[in-house]
Amino acid sequence: MFRFPLFIAIMLIVAFGGGIMISLYALDATQGFGAIKLGAWEAFPALQTVEADPYAKSHRARAGKLLYGSAEGLTFTASVDDEGARLNAGCRYRISGQTPPARLWTLFTADNGGNPAAVTTGHPSALNSWTVLRQQDSSFSIEISAVAQPGNWLALPQAGSFRLVLTLFDTPTAGSSGVIDLAMPKLTKTGCGNA
Repeated sequence: MFRFPLFIAIMLIVAFGGGIMISLYALDATQGFGAIKLGAWEAFPALQTVEADPYAKSHRARAGKLLYGSAEGLTFTASVDDEGARLNAGCRYRISGQTPPARLWTLFTADNGGNPAAVTTGHPSALNSWTVLRQQDSSFSIEISAVAQPGNWLALPQAGSFRLVLTLFDTPTAGSSGVIDLAMPKLTKTGCGNA
């Protein structure tokens, strides 16, 4: 007598629960369509615009983050190096070159959710265009490791994978279609462990 209603109840729970879990996974898997990949760096120029796809709108609504207008800024993230290997806190990396033109840029280490990474207190987890040391040609080199380095240095969390988030503020490239032609800084692995 109760087998059929119980069977229907279980099927509804599986259907709705599975649908919700798959939807949450889809929102965490991507920020939307229209990604532009420049070396290790990836950006979603249409993410904060009215033309953003439904997945991008859902992603930003779920995250609860305010986004920049198309002329205000553009955010690039890197979760792999230039060779395509996943960024790992047990390794050391170097960012070298120049950023595209911008009034100000910021760079910070983040966890896989995009939140600032937890590093040892007192260690630098962020740099910006005003504080970075530059060469005479305006290029820079930033060492990224868990152990302190001379010059420009970003600290890493003790273990696990991480992301780098580079935001260009008040940049002419944010509102233009020439984003693909930008030259981004190189992100190279310089070693792992004690090697």
